[in-house]
Amino acid sequence: MSYSADKKGTIQYSQPGLSEDLGTSLAIFEEIFTDDVTFQLREFSCRSDNRVRCATLYLDGMISSRIINEDIIQPITLAHLENTSGLFQTILTSVIVGGEITQESDMDSIIKALLYGDTILLVHGFAQAIVVGSKGFTVRSISEPDDEKSLRGPREGFTESVMMNASMVRRKLQTSDLKFKSRTFGTRSNTRAFICYLDSLVDKGILAELETRLDRICIDGALDINYIQEHIKDSPRSIFKTCGNTEKPDVVAAKLLEGRVAIILDGTPIVLTVPYLFIENLQVTDDYYTNFYYGNIGRILRILGFFITISAPAVYVSLVSFHPEMIPTGLMLSIAAANSKVPFPTVVECMGMLAVFEILRETGIRTPNKIGSALSIVGALIVGQAAVEARIVSAPVVIIISLTGITGLMVPRMSGAVIFLRFALIAAAACLGFYGYFLALIALFFYITGLESFGVDYSSQLFSYNPAHLKDIYLRPSMSRMNTRPLTFNNDVER
Repeated sequence: MSYSADKKGTIQYSQPGLSEDLGTSLAIFEEIFTDDVTFQLREFSCRSDNRVRCATLYLDGMISSRIINEDIIQPITLAHLENTSGLFQTILTSVIVGGEITQESDMDSIIKALLYGDTILLVHGFAQAIVVGSKGFTVRSISEPDDEKSLRGPREGFTESVMMNASMVRRKLQTSDLKFKSRTFGTRSNTRAFICYLDSLVDKGILAELETRLDRICIDGALDINYIQEHIKDSPRSIFKTCGNTEKPDVVAAKLLEGRVAIILDGTPIVLTVPYLFIENLQVTDDYYTNFYYGNIGRILRILGFFITISAPAVYVSLVSFHPEMIPTGLMLSIAAANSKVPFPTVVECMGMLAVFEILRETGIRTPNKIGSALSIVGALIVGQAAVEARIVSAPVVIIISLTGITGLMVPRMSGAVIFLRFALIAAAACLGFYGYFLALIALFFYITGLESFGVDYSSQLFSYNPAHLKDIYLRPSMSRMNTRPLTFNNDVER
């Protein structure tokens, strides 16, 4: 049998289907998996009747040897079988021991099962195959995600196994209302994915829109959830995320209880959730796992931190370059004395120090964990001190950029947008001072309000005067008052 691949990577078989002759069927698979050392083939026969010939096919490293030996080969070799027309059904229903057994005749389905870690059993005289679930590849153990550590609450995080991730969500929501729809992405990688939602809570329009966008995806391989995210998100060129992602099962469960949809992709611990709103960038799980007084303090600090991290350099440039009369006299004299020794304008100082800060941050991320954090701290101290002593930048600028960097760590979900906004606001402030700064903020406001996520306003409820809309936006009420779902999703369904 010969086969070829089209431009999209889909394998086209010239002679699909199995043969009743075992040798012919094995030759088909040997040709498909030519030069693949992981492909393993074993022929054996029944002791009671040598005419009963079988063969197992599997990929080494993807299967459990115990299942193949104890659940397939051993029962068949020891059973009292006869070479009759009912032999295949006898083996399928009465001989093989296993929890996941199916009968297949389509070559495409058989190969997909083989590639995913199942074992194929062929029986001489029958043009069909038995697919036995024998997955045994190694997966990473469950651990707490580094990027979403919490003071309280569950410590478990998703792994790279789609089935294990689905089971962790199932453990959080033990209801038959929880649904999983299977999808496959990548014409060459055939990566499995699940669309997860609560059937009675999900907005059917959002679910239909998501499936429509997923149907349009045509790529060779889906190695990470971002491959899917960039194909389905609204406003692809937006600096803000319109699809949420998390590594924590409890976060996904909470989103599903609000009527959202999750996408779990095999091979990545990141799970996608849609729709996604702007305020979610400023919410963390500790808001709900601690007393609401303490949780609200943290949320207020994150909101303030977001405005400080994007505004501090721009405000400083506006004050020093355009509005020095707004600065107290003593402070202004100190700033002027520091700037008099620096050859660069204030705007150049700020942009240069921001660029150096991002370089140090990226270096700390890419270096090994043992030296990454130390390198970032020492590098920042040395570079900052040396720059001030060499009179390349002024000390006030170093202080402003340090404050900007620290507050930026409070909103890691918007790290990319924050970098862009800092430079944009500095440029606006350098042109028109506070007028340019506020015009840029107004433009940012209209930009955010114009975004959508699967038909839902990105700034939904953010600027409402209705107390019911503002619940759990800027402040979280006590759990006794959080007895209804967000009005953005399925307003008629109570919690």
